[in-house]
Amino acid sequence: MKSLLIKDTTVDERMDIVKEALKGFGDGECEGIDMDDMYDDYIFGRKELVEIHMEFSQRYGGSVKVDKGDKASGCMMQ
Repeated sequence: MKSLLIKDTTVDERMDIVKEALKGFGDGECEGIDMDDMYDDYIFGRKELVEIHMEFSQRYGGSVKVDKGDKASGCMMQ
């Protein structure tokens, strides 16, 4: 597997990485959190994925509600 670090990827590759990772998240929103926007800092080379995930966990850990009924839309985080 290729490195996902900013130094090892281009902007286009990072956009593809995020797009692929969000495929299973329906419309890309979880209780008002726009998942696409969440990864802008990674795509544009300002923060690594691990930093974004840590910030998300600290901010929303345990508080994001999951819609388990409709797999076609809504947040698929479990």
